Amino acid sequence: MSGKSAKNFSVSGAGRFATTHWSVVLQAGQPKAPGYQQALETLCESYWFPLYAYLRRHGYDNQQAEDFTQAFFCRILEKQVLRMADEKRGKFRSFLLGTLKHFLSDEYDRARAQKRGGGCKIFSIDFTDAENQYALEPAHGLSPEKLFDKSWALTVLERTMTRLKAELASQNKKELFDHLKIYLTAEKGSVPYSDKAAELNITEGNVRTAVHRLRRRYRKLLRDEIAQTVAAEDQVDEEIDDLFNALAY
Repeated sequence: MSGKSAKNFSVSGAGRFATTHWSVVLQAGQPKAPGYQQALETLCESYWFPLYAYLRRHGYDNQQAEDFTQAFFCRILEKQVLRMADEKRGKFRSFLLGTLKHFLSDEYDRARAQKRGGGCKIFSIDFTDAENQYALEPAHGLSPEKLFDKSWALTVLERTMTRLKAELASQNKKELFDHLKIYLTAEKGSVPYSDKAAELNITEGNVRTAVHRLRRRYRKLLRDEIAQTVAAEDQVDEEIDDLFNALAY
């Protein structure tokens, strides 16, 4: 990779899910709205594992957690539950967890009979690696609610990283991303810029510039992910604070 290409390194908004505050929740609550199916899939991808982890920590085995997670999302669709989500009444993830608790207490028998959503095929949830992922969580010390929050935080970071990777790949900069992504998660100073400069055959200054731009775009995408389920800009900052607090559990 030449010094020139690294110097001109930039990232754009290519491939982003166009949103405004609370837009994904609103779209997912209106079957006739443009982007309805995509909004549902976005919420499912963002929350299925946090809900699964909550159920596992609550005492359900892996098969029960799979069945209840699938049935819960099917119930949301059937009853158009997302129409009741109100941005003025608090955080969407709190609404979703409260709705799950209500589902478990009031709809238990029906949920058991409706295994894996009773054939409901809104979208596909791949539980293949769910138990391996759950095994990485702390064995004790976290309540189901705190584990839900931590799993949500990790999912948001994973989705953000996936979007950033896709953007760089669309610009033929996947190799650069693969080399520099460590700077998004490693402690400051733990990976010398000189090491990456030697690997990429560019100057250390160009590495610093590329990392700065990568971090800036990562922060923008993180805010965008958060903004999909909050009502206002100040709530984005609050959710980001909650995210990092959850990661510290």
